[in-house]
Amino acid sequence: MNTDISNLTSGEMGKLWATYNGNTMAKCVLSYYLKNVEDEDIKKVLEYALDLAKTFVKEIGEIFKQENFPIPVGLTDEDVNLDAPRLFNDEFYLYYLQYAGKAGMSIYSAAISIVTRKDIRDFYVKALSGVVKLMTETSDMLISRGKLMNSPTVPNPKEVYFVNNQRFLNGYLGDVRPLHGLETAHLFDNINNDITSKALIIGFSQGVQDKKVRKFLERGRNINKKHIEMLSKKLNEDNLPSPSLLDHIVTSSTIPPFSDKLMILHKIDMFSMKIRQYANGASLNGRRDIGALYARCLMDVSLYVEDGANIMIEYGWMEQPPIVVNRNKLSSRDQ
Repeated sequence: MNTDISNLTSGEMGKLWATYNGNTMAKCVLSYYLKNVEDEDIKKVLEYALDLAKTFVKEIGEIFKQENFPIPVGLTDEDVNLDAPRLFNDEFYLYYLQYAGKAGMSIYSAAISIVTRKDIRDFYVKALSGVVKLMTETSDMLISRGKLMNSPTVPNPKEVYFVNNQRFLNGYLGDVRPLHGLETAHLFDNINNDITSKALIIGFSQGVQDKKVRKFLERGRNINKKHIEMLSKKLNEDNLPSPSLLDHIVTSSTIPPFSDKLMILHKIDMFSMKIRQYANGASLNGRRDIGALYARCLMDVSLYVEDGANIMIEYGWMEQPPIVVNRNKLSSRDQ
């Protein structure tokens, strides 16, 4: 019997590894938020989110131990300064949790269709349920405070229509139709993500230590700003509103609560989510100009994520995910 063969499939390894690392980062960030929150209702939601992250790390760690799988380092207590002054107002935490919930739902729902082992599938079903609850509580709180930035309402159609002309796909020339519901929703949602990302980068940039990391963060803020303007323009052309910026709910503190490693890894994570979200918006789009816009946005964020990975590698911060056996190298070892 070959004891080198794992009971985990490559997909299970990869998903568990990514989930573990992501939640070690969440533990650091949410622990800091909880040290700097005054609103009792927001505090309860933060506590629930932190409990989820701690539970996920603990349960995946137990699976790894059972499988003799090396426990990833991820982010640790050394990557967060809980005594740093407040960097964000309480309101920002709700928008951050909204982003985190969307990221978790995207990752965990995809995992359910990939993993096959019952205990791991059950873990992701439970994880998804927990994140859905987090999203629901966060959205309800934003609604109750009049702070939820949701896609605009439009009149109901008067009857059922069928598309009978290729002009429906126009976007640059000729008769360009108004946005349909899905196009509007995904433009609005992607702007929301960029707005939260931009506010977070502003906070990060105020305390970053390394010049190369600072330059990387500034570039990310510029990408966010450009994408917000580009996507908002499509809504504004149809006299639809776009979400408001959150820059004003970042404090003026310049004392960093997070390590440069955490900050750059967090931005890689957020921009990787943009790849999924932009691609999702593109797949449900029907106008050529919007398809081209998403393609441009995807190129921007893909290059940014790659450059961030290069910095992580240069500084020795990037953990290698589990990889398959290099058969070519094995077969040529004696040649």
